[in-house]
Amino acid sequence: MCKDHAEHNQDHAATALGRRGLLVTGAAAALTLSTVSFANAAPAAGSPSAGGGEQARTVRGTLPPGSPDFVYLPFEVPRGVSEIHVAYTYERPAVPAGTQGNALDIGVFDERGTALGGRGFRGWSGGARTEFFLRADAATPGYLPGPVRAGTWSIAIAPYTVAPQGLAYEVTITLRFGDPGKTPAPVYPPERAKGRGRAWYRGDCHIHSVHSDGRRTPAEIAALARAAGLDFINTSEHNTSSGHSAWAGLWGDDLLILTGEEITTRNGHVLAVGTDAGTFVDWRYRARDNRFGHYAREIRRADGLVVPAHPHATCIGCNWKFGFGDADAVEVWNGPYTPEDEISLADWDNTLVSAGRSGQAWTPAMGNSDAHRDPDPIGTPQTVVLAEDLTREAILAGIRAGHSYVAESAKVSLTFGASGGRGRHAGIGDRLRVDADDQVTVRLEVTGAPGCTAHFVTDQGTLHTAALPESGAGAVEWRTTASYATYVRAEVRHAATVPGLPGALAAFTNPVFLGE
Repeated sequence: MCKDHAEHNQDHAATALGRRGLLVTGAAAALTLSTVSFANAAPAAGSPSAGGGEQARTVRGTLPPGSPDFVYLPFEVPRGVSEIHVAYTYERPAVPAGTQGNALDIGVFDERGTALGGRGFRGWSGGARTEFFLRADAATPGYLPGPVRAGTWSIAIAPYTVAPQGLAYEVTITLRFGDPGKTPAPVYPPERAKGRGRAWYRGDCHIHSVHSDGRRTPAEIAALARAAGLDFINTSEHNTSSGHSAWAGLWGDDLLILTGEEITTRNGHVLAVGTDAGTFVDWRYRARDNRFGHYAREIRRADGLVVPAHPHATCIGCNWKFGFGDADAVEVWNGPYTPEDEISLADWDNTLVSAGRSGQAWTPAMGNSDAHRDPDPIGTPQTVVLAEDLTREAILAGIRAGHSYVAESAKVSLTFGASGGRGRHAGIGDRLRVDADDQVTVRLEVTGAPGCTAHFVTDQGTLHTAALPESGAGAVEWRTTASYATYVRAEVRHAATVPGLPGALAAFTNPVFLGE
């Protein structure tokens, strides 16, 4: 097979910012480089490269510190191309301690363009891969199979961080000619599992597979989810929907698989939970661009939930800066419990005060594993949702209403609620409507938490603590009034290991609000 290879230097990229300016369209700043050209059509019959040849171009350039978030490299795809293959490398020079080095992400858009909204989106791998391919019948995980149509495609390279020396990169684009092939219809998970009727269902809505930067296959994740006692999971790959159709044969009466995305912006990450299968939500904006509200509405249009993830994470670009006005829930607990989660918990608790007193909408909390690879445990933690059945609609309704608690594993179970006069009772996420001075009894029942203590938390802070029996199973009651506590929620904590700091959570609930 004959290969036509050429080089196309773009070292001018380091000065292009000054000469060409930035393309700003209400989203993160972007720079578009010169278009890479190939032959006008497939090799003619009888030519040395006919019948399945390929052509390649290599582009080199250097991006300076302060480069825009997205740099687009357009390339012309002629007629007759059956497959596009892209490989890239970049230099990682040594930098002083405390200085960020180079990190470069990559993805691709087809001939429909790079405009916000994703019409031309064909895949994203971030920094997880050094090469990818697309053709009609298959694609690298993270990328969408489909027709390879003639026109101007664009590689998106995203300088996440740039060293003081600049970011020198090399991108090689290979076009392979041949039969265009056919794209199979995607097979998506069903929206219903057998379930147990109205019951508490356990789920993990933040998991990564090989379709983004995870190392596990969907089959491995499904097996681990079942082993962790989960009833549902949600796909949440970084900035791609390619994993939605990767679960054929893995769902069942015992496991509901929801489809979603982790929208990974430069100013924080947000989970789209339970969106319509095949939905892609764009991520190319910052908080300063005032675009998040638009994409939150896009998630809801696809019948999904908007859930900011790990809002106080310290990794670059992970800290949530868009505010919580558009959130349906917030991921307070992410993976094994850390001080970051303790800060998220306290920050979320602070939002309950105004909602409790005003009776206005409040933002429920949830917890997820964010598992990527061994030994990350699936289902640590997990959100336990009271739902009418094991269906997409019912699970999302339970999360949205705050009818849920978070537990470190399926071993831990809670029952929590408040009772008042005239036989009134309210469970997790509800309001107990009582007069300000009516006596209220709060009760927590726990199993599976040996060595732990129970805590009742209100708008004043933790007002009651009790050690659980050594078996880890027991009940705790406390009495209060609506004038004394705007809301009550429960925490179950392990013994403290650092003086002056509380022990790690074993479980916590959403609140019960008190008063008219």
